[in-house]
Amino acid sequence: MRKKTEMDYCTILLVLILSVKLCESGITSSYLRNDDLVHDMPLDSDVHITQGDHEGKGVIVSWVTPNEPGSSTVVYWADNSGNLKKTAYGIVLTYKYFNYTSGYIHHCTIDNLEFDTKYYYQVGIGNTTRRFWFITPPKVGPDVPYTFGLIGDIGQTPDSNRTLTHYELNPAKGQTVLFVGDLSYADAYPFHDNRRWDTWGRFIERNAAYQPWIWTAGNHEIDFAPQYGESIPFKPYTNRFFVPYKASDSTSPLWYSIKRASAYIIVLSSYSAYGKYTPQYKWLEKELPKVNRTETPWLIVLVHCPMYSSYVHHYMEGETMRVMYEQWFVDYKVDVVFAGHVHAYERSERISNIAYNITNGLCTPISDQSAPVYITIGDGGNLEGLVTEMTEPQPSYSAFREASFGHGILEIKNRSYAFFSWHRNQDGYAVEADSLWLRNRYWKTTLEKSLTAL
Repeated sequence: MRKKTEMDYCTILLVLILSVKLCESGITSSYLRNDDLVHDMPLDSDVHITQGDHEGKGVIVSWVTPNEPGSSTVVYWADNSGNLKKTAYGIVLTYKYFNYTSGYIHHCTIDNLEFDTKYYYQVGIGNTTRRFWFITPPKVGPDVPYTFGLIGDIGQTPDSNRTLTHYELNPAKGQTVLFVGDLSYADAYPFHDNRRWDTWGRFIERNAAYQPWIWTAGNHEIDFAPQYGESIPFKPYTNRFFVPYKASDSTSPLWYSIKRASAYIIVLSSYSAYGKYTPQYKWLEKELPKVNRTETPWLIVLVHCPMYSSYVHHYMEGETMRVMYEQWFVDYKVDVVFAGHVHAYERSERISNIAYNITNGLCTPISDQSAPVYITIGDGGNLEGLVTEMTEPQPSYSAFREASFGHGILEIKNRSYAFFSWHRNQDGYAVEADSLWLRNRYWKTTLEKSLTAL
């Protein structure tokens, strides 16, 4: 009996010991995290770049920080520099539009870069830094090959995504996008919903953060809405997209010029005053004689509204600008004019309509080998869809037209020849739905004069 009682005591003691051990097996920490950890990171987004000077040795980096100013500096270094980093300092701004207040928009110009060099760059601070890269163009020269992409009226739909993907996977490998206007289509949403500028910036970042997009303003960038108290045209566009307009002595970011490789690119504004004596007219009048075709033989004009189009929609909307500037385009032997606005594709013959003097009746486009080719490429994929109604019969000046979404590629080979191709979204990445070898207008004429003199 005594042994049994001792065993019972031992059992009870063991149970108590185990119970104490189990109670002491865990520790509850008293640490409390900081309250600010509940906020989202100030992640920089909407990153895009464009040329930052006239020659191609500068880059403008733009991005948005949604919740706080963050840093406007860009850290950058050349791929061949042994990781020797430099810093460029930019500016930050915000704007308000109706019931919308933008994030903090940063613009930073990196200058004095080396030609034909890969650079890495970094935006953001602390744990939120993001790294990208770009390649500067070759030094300006007459026989420098270079490849441009052509996109217009893209918007932000599934078709827009197909267009951008098709361009990115095109084996021709465009190095810079020439964008002919109508970007986000924010004005197509209720109250000109400026949040669609933010979503569009994030959409194009995958490409525009790595290669320059050369901007042209279209009608969807005007954002003139006095019914909402917004009477300043182009407010969202000019706050978000900086261009090097002062480098070409322009007084407005809506018209300017750049050199890139063997091309001289002139950007015009269809929706700014362009009549005689206006700032844009006076600028272009001085700009065209400056172009040195022995240095940059390819003279390219970007404008939103086409001067020649055989589609019913937007028919002849570019007529007044054509009347003002076509004579100059012929006189200075512009090689090609790219436009958007009409949501389809069309390529013209080399034609002009400059003989009319009110009384002579000569008001029909005629073949003119000193004139540019006019290419409409407003087929990026926006929410308004394609325009399909065409004037019939097809005018003689219209060489090819089709209502499909797609993009273009301009491959400059040397001072004499360039190859343009149009690629519809439904085809394979290498398929050319339309194409044309372009012979340089200046050098063609120079060669013919030399042969005549022999």
